[in-house]
Amino acid sequence: MATSFSSSISTSTSFFPHFHVATTTRFTLQKPASIFNDRKTNLSFSLRSPIPARLAISCAVKQETVEKVSEIVKKQLSLAEDQNVTAGTKFTELGADSLDTVEIVMVLEEEFGITMAEERAKEIATVQQATELIEELVQQKTA
Repeated sequence: MATSFSSSISTSTSFFPHFHVATTTRFTLQKPASIFNDRKTNLSFSLRSPIPARLAISCAVKQETVEKVSEIVKKQLSLAEDQNVTAGTKFTELGADSLDTVEIVMVLEEEFGITMAEERAKEIATVQQATELIEELVQQKTA
């Protein structure tokens, strides 16, 4: 079964720790992946430079979930159909205030049949963060 995943790789390397100078590089990839029965994917990558001090990789969310969350956000905020809402879009960039965010969370809970803990829901600032939490909770629910 082929499924699209939204993946991101973030690196942060400090070259001069005494002077607190750091460089950050961010890569965003979207690539189809095959999911096998053991839930492993065929995604792979290699680094051609030394491994940075900090490397974080996120490949957890399905593109379909990102799109569904994006559509819900657009509807809740009464955005135009042609408004571009991606995984990295911050709710505040779309004009959402804290009440709007609470309403978005409530609709997401209803749509996906989940309940988000208030502490975790308060941390949601982007479509990606909402999607990651939703998929985590859905997976816990079905396990």
